[in-house]
Amino acid sequence: QVRLEESGGGLVQAGGSLKLSCAASGRTFSRYAMAWFRQAPGKDREFIAGIDRYDNTHYTDSLKGRFTISRDNVKNMVYLEMNFLRPEDTAIYYCATARSLISDYRVAAEFISLGQGTQVTVSS
Repeated sequence: QVRLEESGGGLVQAGGSLKLSCAASGRTFSRYAMAWFRQAPGKDREFIAGIDRYDNTHYTDSLKGRFTISRDNVKNMVYLEMNFLRPEDTAIYYCATARSLISDYRVAAEFISLGQGTQVTVSS
């Protein structure tokens, strides 16, 4: 059974930074693409970034340059580093694992989100 556990969220002032972590277990982590999503109150879940098993990355255009996804296949961890945070970045952040070994890391629908999420709040 796949399990994802996010951590690292919190309250930060606008312009600040946070680094989120996601611990994965239950499958051969290194073989699957991973991703980060977020969901703000009253809004749909939004794809942030995906990373494949070879460390190729893809970002949604609006967040490119401020957010960085990375992974550590030895520790079974995926990370999201967020810089220059804005109040509109306030959301629950979720990590997700690919549906299959051949899932495209650039496609949001290829991921299933199994964590509880971590809250990020950016104050103005």
